[in-house]
Amino acid sequence: MNSLWEKFLEKGSVEDCPVYDMHAHMGTYNRIYFPYGNFDPEITKKRLDRAGIKLLVFCHHWALFSPDIGNSINIEVVRKLPERLRAYCGLNPNYPEIIEKDVGEFEKYRDVFVGFKMLAEYHQIPVSHENYAPAWKYANLKKLPVLLHTWGGSQCNGPEQIRDVAEKYPEARILMGHSCHGEWGKAVRLMKDFPNVYAELCAVVDSRGGLEQFLDEVGSKRIIFGTDWPWFNHHYYIGAVLDSGLSDEDAHNIFHRNAENLLKGLIAN
Repeated sequence: MNSLWEKFLEKGSVEDCPVYDMHAHMGTYNRIYFPYGNFDPEITKKRLDRAGIKLLVFCHHWALFSPDIGNSINIEVVRKLPERLRAYCGLNPNYPEIIEKDVGEFEKYRDVFVGFKMLAEYHQIPVSHENYAPAWKYANLKKLPVLLHTWGGSQCNGPEQIRDVAEKYPEARILMGHSCHGEWGKAVRLMKDFPNVYAELCAVVDSRGGLEQFLDEVGSKRIIFGTDWPWFNHHYYIGAVLDSGLSDEDAHNIFHRNAENLLKGLIAN
């Protein structure tokens, strides 16, 4: 048992091990009820404090499908709680003209956005499609994080499509949301082949094996903590990571150090 496990169990959060959640959302969503779906800065701050979340990086649900509306809400939300929130600029490849506009205006909102979010499986256009090219080129130029929804067997955001963009855009920081879920070995291969590709833990810790394999075969410096909050609970995910048997050093890397390195220069101190 690692000492951080005991500290989190006793206190719920640990001051010298802050947690960065690099995969989160905001807002309401169809066919599901979130008790805090409508953003309230005080309620959100209390929930983050309770779980020891130092920074939450999110993309509003609306931005995933209607970016012309949703990205403006991303901006509004972050500016109401800037000390605890940053956002991904949501991209929908069915609206390439909006992608071009958002990329062109990205510098105006550097106090809000740290990178891009792609949900290719839902949009049924591969992450390697030319409609995404303006964002990929910009992320490559600026060394920005790009959070992808990834899943094993997908023709839009599976291991083969990730390999395509990792080869073409070696300076973009590619975060494999869900880590090619179910195809852990292929996720490992991608991380070994490309230093700009990272595993992200949302849905990975829902079953034993994935996180442990990443730790054994790649190491903790390539693993990013994320929960898909509010879909999943911070306490559950923190506990699942700690219960994997990892060392304190590995836990520090996953919970905050790796995110701090990715965000270096993107967030003012």
